[in-house]
Amino acid sequence: MIKFDKFTLNNGLKVIVHKDTSTTIVAVNILYNVGARDEDPNKTGFAHLFEHLMFEGSKNIPSYDTPLQIAGGENNAFTTNDITNYYITLPKENIDTAFWLESDRMLGLDLSEEKLNIQKKVVVEEFNQRYLNQPYGDAFLLLRPLAYKSHPYKWATIGKNIEHIKEANLEDVKDFFMKHYAPNNAILSVSGNIETEDIKALAEKWFGTIESKQTLIRNLTKEPVQDKARKLTVERDVPIDAIYKAFHMSAKNKKDYYTSDLISDLLSNGKSSRLYQNLVKDKKLFSEINAYITGDIDEGLFIVSGKLIENIQMQDAEEAINIELNKIITEKIETRELEKVKNKFESVYQFGQISTLNKATDLAYYELLGDANKINQEIEKYRSVSLEDIKTLAKNMFSPHNSSTLYYLSKK
Repeated sequence: MIKFDKFTLNNGLKVIVHKDTSTTIVAVNILYNVGARDEDPNKTGFAHLFEHLMFEGSKNIPSYDTPLQIAGGENNAFTTNDITNYYITLPKENIDTAFWLESDRMLGLDLSEEKLNIQKKVVVEEFNQRYLNQPYGDAFLLLRPLAYKSHPYKWATIGKNIEHIKEANLEDVKDFFMKHYAPNNAILSVSGNIETEDIKALAEKWFGTIESKQTLIRNLTKEPVQDKARKLTVERDVPIDAIYKAFHMSAKNKKDYYTSDLISDLLSNGKSSRLYQNLVKDKKLFSEINAYITGDIDEGLFIVSGKLIENIQMQDAEEAINIELNKIITEKIETRELEKVKNKFESVYQFGQISTLNKATDLAYYELLGDANKINQEIEKYRSVSLEDIKTLAKNMFSPHNSSTLYYLSKK
């Protein structure tokens, strides 16, 4: 059980405090309720661009990293389709530095043409290296718009077109900052050997005077139910063929989310899993194959992806995948097999909660989902999934009309 306190400042900033007496390090995490799904379809990649811009210095702190390094701290950030998250870890006695740095860049970035151009070049280079010049790098740039036709999950966090970043101007960037980077659109979580009253004082001192903003009201287009299978074939300069199959699944706050995750573990969680044993080890159709969920807040995707062994026909490989998916529906699943994946999840989850940083990050995320105490309910939600739940969901989720398949072929 992870215990915590929480309170809200007058400007709308939510603050969560977890006391962890096992460490001398404090984790300060700030989650902004903005991700790629909140972008203008004609100006994508901005949430990720801002992850970079937030390290360019603020109005009163020209160098973000220097004072943090002096304080013995480290920092990083990540962007998803749902959130943008920044975190700092540093010795407890220097916690003021973290609050000072985070509050000042929330108050106002030092946005200039020069700094914008620097980070635009960084993001463009990242796009080229990770998505265009890396084998199979563009697979999800192709799979997302194949699976989604309406919801903004149809583009990746890097953006659907790198020209959107190249053409971003200072006015666009400032407008994005004003709409999303505000105390009333953020959650601050702190974990370490700290007292709630001390964090209250620090939060009031550093964040209390920052004014709330009229942030963008989220009104996302809901994805219609898919009514027929979709397929796309591409050729790329890659060594072997690959296949990506995506199925629509439930949102994070639904029970079916946990069922879907356990199905992915039954299929592909280690070398004893079904897909590895049957399609890699026994039938030797794939060199590697995985099943996983995208983990989105809104309705996400259940994905099966694999790289074929040379000279294996795509039709045979896909049929083998379909057979394994159908077995979940039609064949008996032993109770011990389900218990095994539940136990594995619980072990990994509990081990992750040893980390002070993980607790700070997760507390903020679950608060965004509606209640930070969800962090203490995850194991029970997985434990409550039954064999019948798995079969019922699999029958609906793995229906052919709910599938989007990318055939990623090697140029011969």
